[in-house]
Amino acid sequence: MSVKLRLRRMGKKKQPIYKIVAADSRSPRDGKFLEAVGIYNPLTKPHTIELKEERVNYWLDNGAQPTNTVKSLFNQKGINLKRDLVKRKFSEEKIEAEMKTWQGKKEASLQKKSEKKKISAKQKAKAQQPPAEATSAS
Repeated sequence: MSVKLRLRRMGKKKQPIYKIVAADSRSPRDGKFLEAVGIYNPLTKPHTIELKEERVNYWLDNGAQPTNTVKSLFNQKGINLKRDLVKRKFSEEKIEAEMKTWQGKKEASLQKKSEKKKISAKQKAKAQQPPAEATSAS
């Protein structure tokens, strides 16, 4: 039995919420699963990812394969980085320091992206405004 860590769709129509589950690879998307290890909500700004890190590591250690989307979510939460640092046998203090620097870089890049979006939105608004017409008295 090969186990995959994948998304299980929940929620109402047009309002998806996903559970991150460990499931047999042969079971359907919304079918039977072994264990729920987290929740992903793409509708919030920014999207919400809640994980049981110990259980995720347990399944990954026992050979579970994450799907591409779940692997991307793990990268966003820093789980893959932390697992890599543990594999390299770094001390706990070193791992904590690396995770803090990674978190700081991530926050800085998110802030930079949001500033770029604000600037581009202002430029689009200026471009869409009709130019002020000069009134001429004849």
